Amino acid sequence: MKILLAEDDFASRKFMDKYLSQYGECDVTVDGEEAIDAFMMALEDGEPYDLICLDVMMPVLDGYQVLKAIRDIEMQKGISKEQRAGVIMTTALNDERNVKMAFELGCEAYSGKPVDLEKFDKVLQKLGLI
Repeated sequence: MKILLAEDDFASRKFMDKYLSQYGECDVTVDGEEAIDAFMMALEDGEPYDLICLDVMMPVLDGYQVLKAIRDIEMQKGISKEQRAGVIMTTALNDERNVKMAFELGCEAYSGKPVDLEKFDKVLQKLGLI
């Protein structure tokens, strides 16, 4: 599985990189703009991401802006819902408004921080990624 992790907090980034690396190749970005660039490069190389984990609160572009851009790019390229990358939003913002916005923009799952690894594994299983 090919994974993109977009996380600006160093400790969270190290933790999630170590955890996700057991499931496949994990590319790491530290802001929203880098995440979109990495997503585009992977598409252009013909090796798209299977899973994208986006922190909501990132510099340059936040996770919602990144998610919207990714879904727009997939639509423009004719990538179907079945073929598109699975996106999990990760954040400490667990209020109803933020969760609802993430799903409206096209995420498959929303994980609060600190990340509960058992629940995260269940989400990956539900998405058919592990």
